[in-house]
Amino acid sequence: MLKFIYADMSQALRYLPYGLAVGIPAAVIAVWLLNLRSKKKQKPPVKWMPATAFCVYITVMLAITFLSRESGSRSDVLDLRLFSTWGINDRNNAFVIENVLLFIPYGFLYCWNFSRKRKLFRCTLLGAATSLGIETMQLLTGRGYFQIDDIVTNTLGALIGGLLFAVVSSLVRRLGACNTKEET
Repeated sequence: MLKFIYADMSQALRYLPYGLAVGIPAAVIAVWLLNLRSKKKQKPPVKWMPATAFCVYITVMLAITFLSRESGSRSDVLDLRLFSTWGINDRNNAFVIENVLLFIPYGFLYCWNFSRKRKLFRCTLLGAATSLGIETMQLLTGRGYFQIDDIVTNTLGALIGGLLFAVVSSLVRRLGACNTKEET
């Protein structure tokens, strides 16, 4: 199973240059427009680094989920059975794990970008909505399978990413507090 995951992750890296080429200009435009709006509403500006990372990630994710297959290349495209993918063989088990891994950056980067209250709940909910949107578009274009399992595993990945962000930001705050105490 690990050899499938490694091979698929290596294959997905080929979309990184595309993600950088499209994601960075998209981030520049989006951050510029959002900062114009923030200035008018006297709100803090949007930060460049997290916004750029999120735009690059979204671009790569969309390339992986849509451009890695030809339109109409899937014949049996609708699977509404929960947990139908897991346990069939190593290949399908790898797909399940890869779906979780695909959305961990979504959860992490979403939480890094947005500092609203209840961001973990919103992150998970938006991860589910994004996954549902991707699955629906794959069904309509024939570029993938619409599987309930994918929505569940993607949502789990977004939740794990959000939790990972909470742990990392807590550690960063603690380290910052420790460094401040040492300096005084």
